[in-house]
Amino acid sequence: MGIDKLIIKNKIMSGQKQKTLINFKKAQSLLAKVINMSEQNEYCINIMQQNLAIIGLLKSAHQMLMEGHLDTCFKKAIGTASQKRKEEMIEEILKVTKLAGK
Repeated sequence: MGIDKLIIKNKIMSGQKQKTLINFKKAQSLLAKVINMSEQNEYCINIMQQNLAIIGLLKSAHQMLMEGHLDTCFKKAIGTASQKRKEEMIEEILKVTKLAGK
């Protein structure tokens, strides 16, 4: 890979990491709001709507993390000669995918 392509890839990954971090921070802020809403005994539907927004942000962040992982760490591991490392990486992906489905 040429230096120009590497620089572009790093900028894209940096942008993706920033978007993921923004989603986590938004979810954190909304969670504080939901906690406050719950403590104030606000209307259940309003709390549930905010809770769903948090879930959406976290799912989106998870997807971005997975895409980044597959594009970097996973590709690197699959490209190695170590069969053990390949199997470990596949097991990790399957485990996280299974957990995400719960």
